[in-house]
Amino acid sequence: MNTKNFFKNKTILITGGTGSLGTELTRYLLKNFKLKKIILFSRDEQKHFQLEKEFNNQKLRFLIGDIRDLRRITLALKEVDYVIHAAAQKHVLLSEYNPQECVNTNILGTQNLIEACINQKVKKCILVSTDKSVNPINLYGATKLVAEKIILNGNNLSGKGGTKFSVVRYGNVLGSKGSILPYFAKLNKQRKKIPITHVDMTRFWISFKESIELVLSSLMNSRRGDIFVPILNSLKITDFVKIINPKAKTHIIGIKKGEKIHEELITEEESKYVKKLKNYYVINYNLNKTKNQVFSYTSEHNLFNKKNPLKSSYIKIIKNFL
Repeated sequence: MNTKNFFKNKTILITGGTGSLGTELTRYLLKNFKLKKIILFSRDEQKHFQLEKEFNNQKLRFLIGDIRDLRRITLALKEVDYVIHAAAQKHVLLSEYNPQECVNTNILGTQNLIEACINQKVKKCILVSTDKSVNPINLYGATKLVAEKIILNGNNLSGKGGTKFSVVRYGNVLGSKGSILPYFAKLNKQRKKIPITHVDMTRFWISFKESIELVLSSLMNSRRGDIFVPILNSLKITDFVKIINPKAKTHIIGIKKGEKIHEELITEEESKYVKKLKNYYVINYNLNKTKNQVFSYTSEHNLFNKKNPLKSSYIKIIKNFL
């Protein structure tokens, strides 16, 4: 199916729509597709106010609301075709300190969205997940794992012909709010030491453009129960600092609560149900086990190095912060 035809004259609702991903998704959708309407759903009225002035587009609707409120999200989904579920409480340490709030948003809020999608006969809903949901060791990751499970189970509730639920799972978005790039860049400008939690720490990286294209292609191609995982390279945090400033001074502060040295995108168990395509993997437990060699997809491997250099587009993004 042609992407432009898939979105033509359709209505999309983005939960967490005023966040970093929601804002960039909106910008991309307005530029590339002839949608009927884009609904940005979030509880941050100030961001709604700012984005309404910034975009000044008649196709946008700014709905203040919380996915914890079943009645509000149900009303918001009236005559909506597709949902991109990006709303979440994401800060690892704050989630550890405020666990019930994290559960209420990431788990109970997702359950509300599932019920609302089914009731309003939404065609497709895709959850934006994270590598931290794989073998989680912190509450945020654990709640995203549960969110994945209940989203996929939504297919059993919606029945044949009802809403199709799927997941897209990826790593850190380069330059997103709260990520290490703007933080490290700020410290570098101030000529301060950059804190490193562990010298061996690695992370998966993806650009905003890549994440947006992945989310939209996954939404378009999704079947019931699909989990889409991009084929990404990873980078050591110490090497990341060297790209910012080869002469930057660092200091080791120790691993934070709930932090892994390496992140994981596919477990060995999941690899038995994986189909590898050109730029991504698809996991689907509803399909027969594959004959793939069992593997674990972690940031410890697939590192950017001299033989596999960092993409020029990534370097450009980093340099823009300096």
